[in-house]
Order: sequence, then structure tokens, then C-alpha cells
Amino acid sequence: MTPWYTTREEIKAELDLKETARSNARIDRALADATEAVHGLTHRVFYPTLATRRFDWPPRTGMTPWILRLGSNEVISVTRLTSGTIEIPTDQYLLRRADDLDQPPYTRIELDMDSSASFGHGTTYQEDIAVTALFGYRNDETAAGTLTAPLGTTTGTFLTVDAATSAAVGIGSLLRIDSERIIVRDRAQTDTGQTVAGSGLTNQNNNVTVTVQNGAGFAAGEAILIDGERMRVDDIAGNTLVVTRAWDGSTIAAHATGASVYAPRALTVERGALGTTAATHASGAPVARWDAPGPVRQLCLAEALVDLLQGRSGYARTAGAGENEREVSGRGLADLRARVYASHGRKARSTAV
Repeated sequence: MTPWYTTREEIKAELDLKETARSNARIDRALADATEAVHGLTHRVFYPTLATRRFDWPPRTGMTPWILRLGSNEVISVTRLTSGTIEIPTDQYLLRRADDLDQPPYTRIELDMDSSASFGHGTTYQEDIAVTALFGYRNDETAAGTLTAPLGTTTGTFLTVDAATSAAVGIGSLLRIDSERIIVRDRAQTDTGQTVAGSGLTNQNNNVTVTVQNGAGFAAGEAILIDGERMRVDDIAGNTLVVTRAWDGSTIAAHATGASVYAPRALTVERGALGTTAATHASGAPVARWDAPGPVRQLCLAEALVDLLQGRSGYARTAGAGENEREVSGRGLADLRARVYASHGRKARSTAV
């Protein structure tokens, strides 16, 4: 399975959907479809994949002897380049792209014409060149907390993370711990070890402060659970959490002093994703979150939202009433698609002969 360009939590926040298994399944289907829609529109994949891919040399079409054109196999970085059994050192080739910007995604590999390197060392032209690389559009990452328990290669599919990670990631996020990439597929509540202090909480919307034993154990943006009510942490002042009550479709309620505070810090994940290998990670290992380009993330969010809203209406959404009733045109989505294609679409397509 592949990561999504936005998360289940972002969709739920936009639509204010209640947490249910039924709505989660619908959102996940919409997100998978929206991600593929982005791929189809832009003719490229944005997330990084570690792989070895092979290319014919010389290719069947016209060639320049020192240039390997990668087509849709855009690279972020190359770790090994070989022709036949000959490895070409990193100082004997250059990564280039059509507009000559020195940043990924790179669309061709050029041999340094000042070196002795050459292609064509295989016994036949088929798959003469092998490129081991991080393929994709860009590897932009954000620090997203740490593990709070060690993780082995055979300890299953659960990560236990800190508050910063809990706040920064969602279902569908692509994470990296050391050299392993991991996709978040679900999450569950864990006991934070802290309780409601002070005088407790009333069942009023304006009662938005939760006193705990150690405010440093939480992070702004994290959702917490007290009894049956979810709350979003908006700010932290010392040991006081400023929250939004009745979050995620839950019901506001009173909570007594001593009530346990839970947070969704147990992540169900897919290990060894996108060409990496499941490895052992120590407690405290940093977690990095891969970030899709902003317009791409926004388009994926919009595509998923439209899918969900159209499905609710039986694909017959209208605006207005009576003589003014009309079908919803989706003009804003069309404009967003056009902007994303202009800024991130791959226009140079391979042609068949």
C-alpha cells in the first residue's frame, strides 16, 4: 500500500465527521482514490521510493551517448549506478533536470565528459544500466517527535510515540525512523499516565482548561480523551491545557478530578515501506514525517472531500432552491486542479514509436 497526500484526521476536521468505523472506511476509500487522481493528473508520483530500476542501453529511440534519460523514473538521489558489471563512481556522473535547477526531481543522469566513464558494458543492450536510487519528487521532511518504546524487527506493527508525534502525524502519514520508512494505518488510545487535576471539568463549552500534572507531556494539536469526551489541545500554559471541547463528534460531559487522560499514541503501521527494510529502533529514536508539496496536499484533500460529499448526495448535489436550484459545478476544484497541473504536473511525456 502507498501513503496518502493528506490524512484521515484532516478530512474529518474539514467535515466535522464523528469517529465511527463506517465513516473511517469511507474516508480511507476517498483518500486512496484522491491520491490516485493526483497521480493521474500530474503524471508523477511524489512520495520517495527506494528501488533499483534497470534501463536499456542504447535505448531503442535516439540517444546521446553520455545521457541516460529517466522518463517518469524521476530521482531524488542516487546511491549506485552500474553498466553491466561496471560500477560508475559518483564523481563521474551528474544529476540534471530539463530546467537546469540543481534540486530534485532529476530527470536524467549525465556522465562527466571529463572522465572515462561510459555506458554499454553489458553483454546485451537489455537492462544494461542499473540505477539504485531514491525515486520520487522530493524528500521534504519535518521532525515529528520520538519513539517512547524500542521497536524490533519482529515486534509487530505498533509504534508507541510521544505527544509531538501524536500531534504531527495522522492516518495515511509517511514516517521515517532511522533508514526505515513506515506508513501509519490506524491509531489507538494509550494512557498518558496523567489525570485531571484541580477542580475537574464541567459540561460547559466555555470550560476549556484542563489542569494536569505535567503540561510538557502533551503537545498542541494533539487530541486527548477523558472519559468518553475527546478534546483537541490548542495551547499549553505550564500544566494547563487549553482545549476545544467535544472534539471529533464526541459529547461534552463533566469530568471529575482524578479522571485518566488518554491520547492516541499507539500507531498501527506498515513496516519497511517503499523499498526500505524493517529494522530495530531504540526508544527515543527521532521520527520524521514526509511532507507532500502544499498544492498537492491541498488537491488530495479537495478531491477526497468532493468524493465524500457527492457520495452522500447520490452524486446529485445542488445549490439554491426552487427556480434558483442548480447543480454544483465544482469550479473551485477545477481551478485547483489547473493550478496543481501548472505547478507540479509533468508535461514532458514519453512517446511510443
